[in-house]
Amino acid sequence: MFEKITPEAAGIRAADVGGFLRFLEKNGLVMHNLLLLRGERVFGDFSWRPFSSADTHRMYSQTKSFVGIAIGLLAGEGKLSLDDPVVKFFPDRVEADHPAALDAQTVRQMLTMETCCLPPNWFRAGDPDRVHLYFRSRPKGYGAGLVWAYDSAGSQVLAALAERLAGMPLLDYLKKKLFDRMGTFRTAEILKTPNGDSWGDSALLCTPYDIASFGRLLMQGGAWQGEQLIDAGYVREATSPLVDNDECGFDNCDAQGYGYQIWCLKNGFWFRGMGGQFTICIPEKDLICVCTGDNQGYAGFAHVFLAGLNECVVDRMADAPLAADPVADAALADAAGALKLAVIAGKTDSPARAEIDGARYECAENPMGIRAFSLRFSPDGSRGELHYENAQGEKVLPFGMGENVFCRFPQLGYSDGVGGARTTDGFTYRCAVSAAWRERAKFVLKAQIIDRYFGNLFLVISFTEGGAALVLRKTAEDFLDEYAGSARAVRV
Repeated sequence: MFEKITPEAAGIRAADVGGFLRFLEKNGLVMHNLLLLRGERVFGDFSWRPFSSADTHRMYSQTKSFVGIAIGLLAGEGKLSLDDPVVKFFPDRVEADHPAALDAQTVRQMLTMETCCLPPNWFRAGDPDRVHLYFRSRPKGYGAGLVWAYDSAGSQVLAALAERLAGMPLLDYLKKKLFDRMGTFRTAEILKTPNGDSWGDSALLCTPYDIASFGRLLMQGGAWQGEQLIDAGYVREATSPLVDNDECGFDNCDAQGYGYQIWCLKNGFWFRGMGGQFTICIPEKDLICVCTGDNQGYAGFAHVFLAGLNECVVDRMADAPLAADPVADAALADAAGALKLAVIAGKTDSPARAEIDGARYECAENPMGIRAFSLRFSPDGSRGELHYENAQGEKVLPFGMGENVFCRFPQLGYSDGVGGARTTDGFTYRCAVSAAWRERAKFVLKAQIIDRYFGNLFLVISFTEGGAALVLRKTAEDFLDEYAGSARAVRV
């Protein structure tokens, strides 16, 4: 569907695109995919192995923008008004003693995240029905329509509303109305919440090309190949800064306004998902940039990414094609071919390796429930295994020194197709594990979960004579909870 061209044909030098790749690496962003399009032509398609732009990827909160468009389509069919109170549509899921502030909260206010309640963490609440849970929320100190505040649970209610009015799952409805006509999203899916609703605020899986087509559709005002698929007026509102979302007084990328489940920029709009799932649309340049990655725990990474995109690409784009530069194009292709998933920084060997290789360390009582561990290295020290015992029994986690080893993370019971539902069939997440030495006797390891769910585990072991200190940190939404805390250990 999208034609591939050289950067020069898109009005930018291949060297500048290569500079953007180096900028991302220099600033430590963990990238999976990067697409750059001008119009309907792709001038950059980059994947950090083992990722591919042809594979589906979890888009997290970019899913919300699809919900916002589904609501607009239903409004266009006359099935709702944006000024309808949302409780009107859920008489079976709203209890009599629900917060009175919700009675006046409209669909429009939910689209713009000017809501009036504070819902609990649904992963911990014990209620499988997130809509029912939302309508039992604790009210804020003000009514709806007054203050912008990020409301992921409200987006889930809108997704359930779309499914209720459409009479079919959210993605099926969007395919019927949009994507089947566009020829995209053929391999896409949306995970489910425990009660069977589509997980509409977080769990769309699609390819980077799929989501680029969605960005292109909205950049064209809802038209595709001459056919108006979405009301142009609704698209214009949805991608405009309808409400002020400045929460801290800084003129940054988070504070340029908010539309209907869509973030705004000074020069465009974007869909945003946790960890670095971005679709950035800049109409004045006819530019779309799709980014996937996992930067959970990296404060400010969104600002870094946008700064690099503007400096290296947007500000250097010409209005017309540039002269061909085969040498620069070949150099960019070589750089693209060398891209691979980031590894943890540090030295690949230490004299301490021989001293601790195979030694067993028993832990004092700790929050992780780890009873004992040992590190076992290959003869050349280039690879190894972390052996440990926790509440589930004996575990083994392979790793590479300065390189990723791809394996299955050994913890059982994490969610698969249904968010928050523990699996019981032996299912485990795919992961990439690298390790390094930061000091002579300080070993560090990073396990990157790269499945339908993304997350990171960072482990530090500081060895002393006769003992060790173990520290684990995790960045993951609803798993790796058993891997957060610290422990003292004795060598036995």
